[in-house]
Amino acid sequence: MSESILRFPHPAVWRNWGSQLAELVDPEGRLVDQVVVAFFEKPRSYTCEDVVEITCHGSPVVLRHCVERAVSAGARLAEPGEFTLRAFLRGRIDLPRAEAIRDLIEATTLYQARVAAQQAEGSVSRRLAPLKEQMLELIALLEAGIDFAEDDISVASPQEILGRLAPLREGVARLAASFAYGDLVRAGLTLAIVGRPNVGKSSLFNRLLEQDRAIVTEIPGTTRDLVSEVAAIHGIPVKLYDTAGIRPGEGLVETLGIERSFQAMADADLTLVVVDLSAAAEAQDLELIERARGKGCWLLVGNKSDLPRRCGITERLVAVSALSGEGIPALRDAILEAVAPQGSVEQEASFITSVRHERLLQECVRYLEKAETAAHESIPHEMLLLDLYAALRPIDAITGATTADDILNRIFSTFCIGK
Repeated sequence: MSESILRFPHPAVWRNWGSQLAELVDPEGRLVDQVVVAFFEKPRSYTCEDVVEITCHGSPVVLRHCVERAVSAGARLAEPGEFTLRAFLRGRIDLPRAEAIRDLIEATTLYQARVAAQQAEGSVSRRLAPLKEQMLELIALLEAGIDFAEDDISVASPQEILGRLAPLREGVARLAASFAYGDLVRAGLTLAIVGRPNVGKSSLFNRLLEQDRAIVTEIPGTTRDLVSEVAAIHGIPVKLYDTAGIRPGEGLVETLGIERSFQAMADADLTLVVVDLSAAAEAQDLELIERARGKGCWLLVGNKSDLPRRCGITERLVAVSALSGEGIPALRDAILEAVAPQGSVEQEASFITSVRHERLLQECVRYLEKAETAAHESIPHEMLLLDLYAALRPIDAITGATTADDILNRIFSTFCIGK
């Protein structure tokens, strides 16, 4: 099919992982573009199938023409995710890698892309592998004890079983807990900047964004509606909301803007309450602080730190100058610390970013806890194994199924029974 839409200056030579020049032509045989054609012979391709790739110049018109010519010659458009699905079905990648490829495509920051690339290389599967190995070893141990119980062979005491279960449960629980930070990396967060008029909210918004997006004037009430933009803070996408100054509304438009400010404050993952360090604190500052404290996740930011300080607020705050940039790096650190659980910021790809993985891991933890209870109460191993197999199923749903042969091979490879 490729030779019906391409013209080769020399006889085409289809070598595995080889490329050659060709001409993309229209139905009348007229030149449209010079292209590079690469051939990947199965199974050494992304999908483990024979694949021909045509690399055109970046013009949308040329790319569309190439696709239309291929379809007219008998090809069809791929379904969403079809190439990655084929790679998974043919064993080229596992499910965590397939999900990471989707995250890599959707990444909006370099940090997100690095994390997704690490996971696409199998970091999640590698993190789960030793935990699954420990679980399989314990299952094999108990199965062997049941199979040869008539020989009065004691293969595991309750203390030994508990000694194996505790680190296993802790490891799975620790990985599940890492989702709190991983979800931030994948989905980002929303941040509302609130305060009285002229405390420097819009200037701070522009400084965090690193561009002049919001209008800044000395006239109180310049911002009448929500202004939003996405910035990256330590690689995490953050949707910033600059809000209308909080004061008794002067007119319908400003009143509506203030209502939207309160709504943004309620909806945001984190609220920055901005006060003017160069001016005496007012009742509205204290009311906003109390409202933010009641909401939960918030930071107090004192702006205009480059001016003499007159603000009498004793609450702990992050002092910044939106004008000079002083304190902005510390504010970025404080934002991340406020939304990320203590100690959760680890090395790239050492956390999970999929809610599916998190739910499956939590299910595994629940069954491991049941197994620990069974071991404490000296319940027969046959019953304890039910909990262990139930704990193994969610791990298999992430990494792939464990067969009965896997268990049997472990039993007879680790025990010298029958010699």
